[in-house]
Amino acid sequence: MKWISRFFLPHPRCSVILLRSSCTLCFLIVMRMSKNSSPLSTNADNRLGLIIRENAPSVGDYIANYICRRINDFDPTAEKPFVLGLPTGSSPIPTYKALIKLVKAGKLSFKHVVTFNMDEYVGLPQDHSESYHTFMFREFFSHVDIPPSQVHILNGNATDLIAECNSYEEKIKEYGGIELFLGGIGEDGHIAFNEPGSSLASRTRIKTLAYDTILANARFFNNDISAVPHMALTVGVATVLDSREIVVVVTGQRKALALSKAIEGGVNHLWTLSALQLHPWALVVADEDATAELRVKTVKYFKSIERVQDEVEATQRELKSKGKGPVPQVGSME
Repeated sequence: MKWISRFFLPHPRCSVILLRSSCTLCFLIVMRMSKNSSPLSTNADNRLGLIIRENAPSVGDYIANYICRRINDFDPTAEKPFVLGLPTGSSPIPTYKALIKLVKAGKLSFKHVVTFNMDEYVGLPQDHSESYHTFMFREFFSHVDIPPSQVHILNGNATDLIAECNSYEEKIKEYGGIELFLGGIGEDGHIAFNEPGSSLASRTRIKTLAYDTILANARFFNNDISAVPHMALTVGVATVLDSREIVVVVTGQRKALALSKAIEGGVNHLWTLSALQLHPWALVVADEDATAELRVKTVKYFKSIERVQDEVEATQRELKSKGKGPVPQVGSME
């Protein structure tokens, strides 16, 4: 029996291997059963995953439930917290709203979660209405049970900005790295403030913003371009890629070209999102509008993978209800 290829389902413990036996093709489902095992321990043959939902609210619900499962499966403690990377902007707001509902419903707690935000403007007062400190507490942190001491956001007003960036990287290392990084993208495919042309090896640093980004963000500053900061502190592409898992939200037709470049094109530093192809466990969750530039067969391909995932989960639920437990692991994932 020949191993033709392996593609990975949008869950950190499940993949599908495509095998050929004579003239017959079959799917072999492989489950990684260790609760806290890292997605990075799998073979690097993983592919960038894509989940498609109808609209932005349904994308937010999907990601929130996904993060909820990951945190609960991780079973964090004070000694071993779940480390979560977070973005700002309009794209993640539906996810934050859905996470807040899960917390209020008693299905999720952030008591043992440590967060690191992606970026912050340089020179904007921390209490400014459009600072990312203000945004995060207004839209999310003030509504969940996370201790403020476990929230980390870059200080764009630090006396020594380079030292601030280096310290941020060290703090991430002290916590053992980021377990899951949630991100959003700009119309040009940038992640955090890693604008087109950013090095794929970049780390947390000072970044001059592209004019298109300044123009896009002017809507948050009463459409006054002159009021938008021209510099920011941002985690680097490599900082994001170091995370054990990455989930990116892509919604709206304006993001469609960037999504197509990342999914159907090669790795290109002019489309930062495409760097996710280098990551062993990355997932993009997009709405229908954001898939406008994708080929029809590409959309069908990823939807077919999700159908297989649904079948796997249904089988697992059935076995669990019968008291048989999960399907034993077949073969090696290493």
